[in-house]
Amino acid sequence: MTAAVDPQTDADPLPPPRRNRAWEKFRRSPSALLGGVIVLFFLIVALLAPLLPVPGPTETDWSAVRQAPSAAHPFGTDEIGRDVLSRMIWGAQASLLAGVVSVLIAVLLGVPLGMLAGYLRGWTDAVISRFTEALLAAPFLILAIALAAFLGPSLTNAMIAIGLSAMPIFIRLARAQTMTVMTEDYVESARAVGIGHLGMIGRYILPNIIPPIIVQATLTIATAIIAEASLSFLGLGQQPPAPSWGAMLNVAKNFLEQAPWMALYPGIAIFLVVLGFNLLGDGLRDALDPRD
Repeated sequence: MTAAVDPQTDADPLPPPRRNRAWEKFRRSPSALLGGVIVLFFLIVALLAPLLPVPGPTETDWSAVRQAPSAAHPFGTDEIGRDVLSRMIWGAQASLLAGVVSVLIAVLLGVPLGMLAGYLRGWTDAVISRFTEALLAAPFLILAIALAAFLGPSLTNAMIAIGLSAMPIFIRLARAQTMTVMTEDYVESARAVGIGHLGMIGRYILPNIIPPIIVQATLTIATAIIAEASLSFLGLGQQPPAPSWGAMLNVAKNFLEQAPWMALYPGIAIFLVVLGFNLLGDGLRDALDPRD
């Protein structure tokens, strides 16, 4: 007699779901995990700032002006005796909030415009493309500074300025991805059976362009954090006495010889959080790449 063949054991195993494959690729990347840990650390610090046992970010101690790092003040104090560690922790809220909110503004404005340009084509594409090219003619940071100066100095206006300056990146990305998806067979099939415009965009186009949008948004957060620090350094972002890493660097430049720690720690924080988002974005790009 011929032994029965168990189809479950002899058949080729099914490939793992796409979500599981993406997580496995992300988990196997040491740099991506490092970036995720760095970003998570700063997020936790920013969220727990009110609960941490540090002085208030605006509390002054006139007996400890520009005091070097010590047990009482691990990161030292600034020019009016405020605890640098406390201002670093609270400043993380401003930097991360500016990075996330400004990129959210850019995504909410840029992605719909890019999808419309790639989906409708014709004069709609021409108008949106020329508008995008006009914005891209100015360097990102210069455009953000100009918009922030026009809107007025505040963290809210800085986030709006950064978001509008980053919007062209997402318009071009969404347009290119939409045009690519429109050439797929399943889109042609959906069009043949009479799927409407909203159904086509919501069911077939948008879900397929989300992965590259997520990757680009993660990388753009790093750029937005640098832009916020630059605007605060110039006096166009977070206003004193509220803490901001960029504003702290602006003050510290006057005391580099007497109190170098005032510039050292905010600079390291900006470097680390930007590095974290860049590593995380690279890891997400590799994990979400459908070609692997």
